[in-house]
Amino acid sequence: MELQFQKTVCPCLRQAAWEVQNQEQTQEVRLPDAMPDIGKVLGAWGQVLLRSKEWRGDGMSVSGGVMVWVLYAPEDGSSCRSVDAWVPFQMKWDFPQTQHDGSIRTACRLRSADARSTSARKLMVRVNVSVLGEAMEPWEAELFTPGDVPEDVELLKKTYPIRLPVEAGEKAFVVEEEARLPASAPAVEKILRYELQTELIDQKVMSGKVVFRGETGVHLLYRDPEEEIRTWDFSVPFSQYTDLEREYGPDAEAKITPELTSLELETGEEGQLHLKAGLTGQYTIYDRKLVELVEDAYSPCREVSVQTQTLALPALLEDRTDTVRMEQTLEAEAGEIVDVSWYPEQPRVRRTDDGPAMEYAGTFQVLYRDGEGNLRGGAARCEQLSPFPMDEGSRVQALCAPTGRPQASVGGGISLRGEVVTDLRTRSQQGMPMTVALQLGELTEPDPSRPSLILCRAGEGGLWALAKRCGATVEAIRKANHLTEEPPVDQLLLVPVM
Repeated sequence: MELQFQKTVCPCLRQAAWEVQNQEQTQEVRLPDAMPDIGKVLGAWGQVLLRSKEWRGDGMSVSGGVMVWVLYAPEDGSSCRSVDAWVPFQMKWDFPQTQHDGSIRTACRLRSADARSTSARKLMVRVNVSVLGEAMEPWEAELFTPGDVPEDVELLKKTYPIRLPVEAGEKAFVVEEEARLPASAPAVEKILRYELQTELIDQKVMSGKVVFRGETGVHLLYRDPEEEIRTWDFSVPFSQYTDLEREYGPDAEAKITPELTSLELETGEEGQLHLKAGLTGQYTIYDRKLVELVEDAYSPCREVSVQTQTLALPALLEDRTDTVRMEQTLEAEAGEIVDVSWYPEQPRVRRTDDGPAMEYAGTFQVLYRDGEGNLRGGAARCEQLSPFPMDEGSRVQALCAPTGRPQASVGGGISLRGEVVTDLRTRSQQGMPMTVALQLGELTEPDPSRPSLILCRAGEGGLWALAKRCGATVEAIRKANHLTEEPPVDQLLLVPVM
């Protein structure tokens, strides 16, 4: 007799793609007629903007660009100038055909930016962009539960408390602010470059809403009326929420990745700075579910054949946040630090002789004055490994973002320091055994010559394996030996045989 289990579904999201792509783009930039000829390029900086995301069913694409500022010393010896450019990029990811459109999450990072003069009036700008692309598609995992099972059939049931991604989306918003420099700070004559860094302070699910707040930090490099180069930093707080598709309980958690989509910073007639930045908060909701599965079955009174499948759920095993400090020294004869930037890359897992490790890398960009007061620029790449123990049956996905402002100090070269906050998520790659049907033989009469009570060692498989091997039940063994938990493997037990 075949006993079919009842099929139910567990709705969730599964990853169709998770991959970091790097792309290098170059662009020729011609100086405006009003600007003096190029003498020496001092440095180049950039800010990545996300423009669009598209789901194609068998893949996805992401497009955007880099706002680039190139600082140069003119050939005529006048004060340094800054020229800006827009360098576009587009990346594509392929994955197996999906049945439904899903959600795309990105994390765009600038790996490096540099420029060189090809003539007195032209610059060749080069940027290296890194984009982490994640595709999440709706999915219904099939679960099988027993219906009416004969009393003589024993079932091994296990309950798994797992965290599953269940909803994803995004909330677009604008941060706008008018800021004024302190009275003690020199006024802004000309903006040379600026960058924005978004950091989240809090993110949570409140019933049918996801709520998040944070701040956008703005770093400004400018020239004052006395033609001195200055920096200034200010921040703008924000608080946002968006409605979810359904209400969730207290176990639900939100993971939000902010992305910059537009950026403008202008100087007003009275010296105030007007900031307007477009952002999108890309969110994934994780909820805790209890999944009960039948892993095995037997009967002391008949033959039982078990039909199983492997259930592979996109479970999140562990989620933690690490702050990593990175340092490097740039060999240079510096007298004063003018400005410093820090472009960290997405970390990745590396196998070493000492075990798995997380590899971090990034590039520092520094503007400084040498001992004679001349303005100079330099860059230094930094790499380091951090031990990261992990199970063989798991997969770690890491997403990092810079935190705080990078630091630089002079002494035996230029000492550079930067920090990244890394979100480390460990996902299961191993499936769970699940019984989907039973083939039951005919009931048999017990053997009258067989003793009703035997003595056996517990063994490696625990009470279930012992009961199945001896033709008993787990409950009968527990009662006969007054057990409240699994016994040691070498313990002798009384086994009531049916």
